Amino acid sequence: MVWLWFICAVLSVIIIVLAVKIVLMKRDIDVVIKDFSEKLNGDTNTLLTVSGSDKTVRRLAAEINEQLKVLRKLRLRYEQGDCELKSAVADISHDLRTPLTAIDGYLDLLEKEEKSADAERYTAVIKNRTQVLKQLSEELFRYSVITSPEYESPAERVCVNAVLEECLVSSYAALNEAQITPEIDLPENYIYCNANRMALLRIFSNLIGNAVKYSGGDLCIVLSENGEIVFSNAAPNLSATLVKKLFDRFYTVDSARKSTGLGLSISKILAERAGGSIAAEYRDGRLIITINLPVCN
Repeated sequence: MVWLWFICAVLSVIIIVLAVKIVLMKRDIDVVIKDFSEKLNGDTNTLLTVSGSDKTVRRLAAEINEQLKVLRKLRLRYEQGDCELKSAVADISHDLRTPLTAIDGYLDLLEKEEKSADAERYTAVIKNRTQVLKQLSEELFRYSVITSPEYESPAERVCVNAVLEECLVSSYAALNEAQITPEIDLPENYIYCNANRMALLRIFSNLIGNAVKYSGGDLCIVLSENGEIVFSNAAPNLSATLVKKLFDRFYTVDSARKSTGLGLSISKILAERAGGSIAAEYRDGRLIITINLPVCN
C-alpha cells in the first residue's frame, strides 16, 4: 500500500513537471509567433529572440531566423527588380511617344496627298497601327506615373454619381461604336466619398473601356448607397481562372495585344489608395467587377 502511494506521488510530480513544461513551452511558442509576425510585416532587419530555456523552441526560432534571412534577400531582390521594371517602363514609354507623334504627324500630311487606292489602304492600315501604338505607350506612361513614389493624389469630397455620369458621357462614342447600351442603376440620393476625383474617373474609365473591349454586347452598372459599384457584362471568352488574373499587371486576354493589360491593374492601385477595394468574379457567363469606396456624409 505504501508503495502504491509512493508511485502515485511520483507520477503526480512528473505530471506537474510536464504540465509546467508544456505551459512554458506554449508561452515561448506564442512569443515566437508574435515576434515572427512583427518581423515579417515590419520593415526591420532584426531576428527572433527567445528568452526561454527550452531547446526545442530555441531550435525552432533558429530555423525561422534562417528562413527570415532568405526571405529578406528575396524581398530585397524583388523590390529592386520592381523598381528597375517601373523605371524601364517609364523610359520605354517616354522614348516611344516622341517618334510616334512624329509618325502620326507625317501620316496626317500624307493623307492630304494624292494617292492610289492601294496607297490609301496602306496608309489607313499604318494610321490604325500607329494609333494602337500610341494608346499602348500612353498606358505604359500612365502606369509609370501612378506607381511612382512621387505620385500624389490628394483626396477630396467627391460625388460618385456625378463622376460616374461624367465618365459615361465621355465614353458614349466608344460604347455606341461597340453597340453597347449600358443599363445604369443609380440611387436617388447622391453618394459621396473621400477620393481623388481624377483617380475615380480613371477607375471608371478603365472599367468601361474593359467592357467595350471584351463585353458580349452589354454593360450593367449599379451604384448602391453603401458606396458599392458593380460593373457586369457578358464575357463568353472568359473563365473563372482567367478572371483571377485580371488585376495582374501586363496580363491581357486579348491575343492581338491591343492592350498592355495595365488598365485594371491601375484601377486596383487607385481604388486601394482611396481606401477602397476592387474585386472580380465570373458567374453564369458574366464578368462582375465590384468596387467598394469609403462613403462619407
